Amino acid sequence: MKERVGMRVAVAGGTGVVGRYVVEELAAAGQEAVVLSRSRGVDLLTGGAGLDAALDGVDAVVDVSNVTTTSARKAVAFFDTVGRHLLDAGERAGVRHHVVLSIVGIDRVGLGYYQGKLRQEDVVKEGPLPWTVLRATQFHEFAGQTLDRVPGPLAVVPRMRTQPVAAREVARHLVRLALAPAQGMAPDLAGPRVEQLVDMVRRLLRARHERRLVLPVRMPGAVGAAMTGDG
Repeated sequence: MKERVGMRVAVAGGTGVVGRYVVEELAAAGQEAVVLSRSRGVDLLTGGAGLDAALDGVDAVVDVSNVTTTSARKAVAFFDTVGRHLLDAGERAGVRHHVVLSIVGIDRVGLGYYQGKLRQEDVVKEGPLPWTVLRATQFHEFAGQTLDRVPGPLAVVPRMRTQPVAAREVARHLVRLALAPAQGMAPDLAGPRVEQLVDMVRRLLRARHERRLVLPVRMPGAVGAAMTGDG
């Protein structure tokens, strides 16, 4: 794939875990990054003139926007709304490539958040712009997010096998994809080693010098089987 030089790339969620690395990697590649976030005056849930103005002259969009929820209803509503606003505004602005970050295995595990990501993929596939979807495994930061979600002396951690990947490595791949022609579903991206989330959390607690009781919990039914690799 041949990269084009001097592109203007908008990053939806450009202040988040992966988004900030996408912005840095774009700058390192000599490209111009346009951050789309509320802190920069762009509300992806309402869209409108602010989003249109931000996408003026943009060649490609990288969507790493996110919502913190386990509710299928809220996740689907968020990713559907944000996706449609970005695609509609992108079409008006003449955007040539729409890139989305998704998650490996979301069609095998029936979590509410994953249902939202599936909707996001469907919206992009049915949309008006050339698209690329990159599915990646969970980030190394996922252990910290799991711990920080519920503070206190007890850390409830789902039993889950994962092959964690560095958020910056995901960002590098997203930038390479954004600077190249659209390719539809890109090859999945995973880290080098399969790990148990419980072990990752325990190592992180030791590194933080925190004393919390880790309680591994298996999710019920097919969801639990898929998360532990037994499905």
